[in-house]
Amino acid sequence: MITRGQLAVSLQCPVERADKFIDAVNDTLDKYAINTSLRVAHFIAQIGHESGRLRYVREIWGPTAAQKGYEGRKDLGNVTAGDGQRYMGRGLIQITGRANYKTLSDDLDHDFIKHPDDLETPEFAALSAGWFWSQHGLNELADQDLLTRITKIINGGQNGIDDRRAILAMAKKVLGI
Repeated sequence: MITRGQLAVSLQCPVERADKFIDAVNDTLDKYAINTSLRVAHFIAQIGHESGRLRYVREIWGPTAAQKGYEGRKDLGNVTAGDGQRYMGRGLIQITGRANYKTLSDDLDHDFIKHPDDLETPEFAALSAGWFWSQHGLNELADQDLLTRITKIINGGQNGIDDRRAILAMAKKVLGI
């Protein structure tokens, strides 16, 4: 568990913003056994960066060239016209693509295919991040303090690594690690 104050300080965000997500984050930590200070610190670092420190729960749509590339991507399950935008990145760790939305729907027993915007609510934004975390074995990497490996799995590279590192350092300090 993390307090709203610890979350706000870790992310250097207003307490009011942390307050909006704290219950959903704590439910997610519990559900996905993100249950050590080091695991929590790494999870906070990743959701903090991916969400712009809890500002965004959906991808900012341009569309950019990369976003236009979502359309028709079979590896994302985007096989119907409009799937690219409909299943854009959502949640605190941007779940992207029809296939991921479908698997998430099955696992959380909620229809994100019909209701993709539900991933923008604090509850599902946090749960989807925990689901992704669990699906990719990130607790084990957090236990080894492997920030760059976790970032590569979440992001595909090292985008935002300095910000993730700064949030991680602050979260560790706040959590007494």
